[in-house]
Amino acid sequence: MQFESPIARRQSRQIMVGDVPVGGGAPISVQSMTNTDTCDVAATVAQVQRLQQAGADIVRVSVPSLDAAEAFGEIKKQVSVPLVADIHFDYRIALRVADLGVDCLRINPGNIGREKRIRAVVDKARDLNIPIRIGVNAGSLEKDLQKKYGEPTPDALVESALRHVEILDSLDFHNFKVSVKASDIFMATAAYRKLAQLIEQPLHLGITEAGGLRSGTVKSAIGLGALLLDGIGDTLRVSLAADPVEEVKVGWDLLKSLRLRTKGINFIACPSCSRQNFDVVKTMNELEARLEDITTPLDVAVIGCIVNGPGEAKEADIGLAGGTPSHAIYVDGQPDRKFKNDNLVDDLEKLIREKAAAKAEREADIIAKA
Repeated sequence: MQFESPIARRQSRQIMVGDVPVGGGAPISVQSMTNTDTCDVAATVAQVQRLQQAGADIVRVSVPSLDAAEAFGEIKKQVSVPLVADIHFDYRIALRVADLGVDCLRINPGNIGREKRIRAVVDKARDLNIPIRIGVNAGSLEKDLQKKYGEPTPDALVESALRHVEILDSLDFHNFKVSVKASDIFMATAAYRKLAQLIEQPLHLGITEAGGLRSGTVKSAIGLGALLLDGIGDTLRVSLAADPVEEVKVGWDLLKSLRLRTKGINFIACPSCSRQNFDVVKTMNELEARLEDITTPLDVAVIGCIVNGPGEAKEADIGLAGGTPSHAIYVDGQPDRKFKNDNLVDDLEKLIREKAAAKAEREADIIAKA
């Protein structure tokens, strides 16, 4: 069954990225980033839509040129999820995407150039109520900080972030969030923990350049999980050298595991052993693939034998406990019916979909009556 998370979250100022609140106790949003050529509008729109369908609350798009800025405007017209423009160095790109409806600017004020250019971008963001993300990365620290510290360190990341914060503060602009990303887990977590005590703005979490699907997921789970357990973080992006849809899935799995957000099915499944009375691994693979479209929160237990099966099944919305000659099915903690191996996945899928639909209908009725 679903329980409230025991995590006490850090208090932060709230900003709005499009219609998504970030900080101030709002649900932790999941982000990803397109890896298509931004000038290929059709391909980028298709990927943004796939990311949204997977559960992305916010999507970032790299905008490296003025041509890409014009393409960004076309992309923005065709999607509904809030878009962040990732911009470096050229302040004209920031001004253009602002006019084209960007929901957030990922831009470091310090690398835009002269004060006049910084002020132009900040004034435009203020006029159009567009938030900014200060994005510090261990791989692109300022040269003087590299010289001062000798190598990237948590203190170097924080000092860089505070420089950019100071610029925005001096211009009386407070509508921003901050990230201090590193590929090293210890460096990133130390930097975030220090920065969390120094500013009130929301924090965007990430272990940058984490690696491929498997290794990057592990590193992100350790680093982001440690910060989230500390109550730190208002929005997150899992960085994987993989299909960005996988970033969204991992991000949601992190939040679901920590009970910080609920969406779709939370599977409880045994790793299987010789006691199993059905093929647990095959069953789980098929169920996960078939039920990705369900967004209603449900706990589903899939356990191969009677040792832990009944206990886990009783705690889930729907539970399967392997037995002989048939398997026990529990619904809402009570024995409900028996399934045989023949058509097991089909029967489970049907039952889960019926349960999800009924729960969604009840929740809709409650909202309508409120």
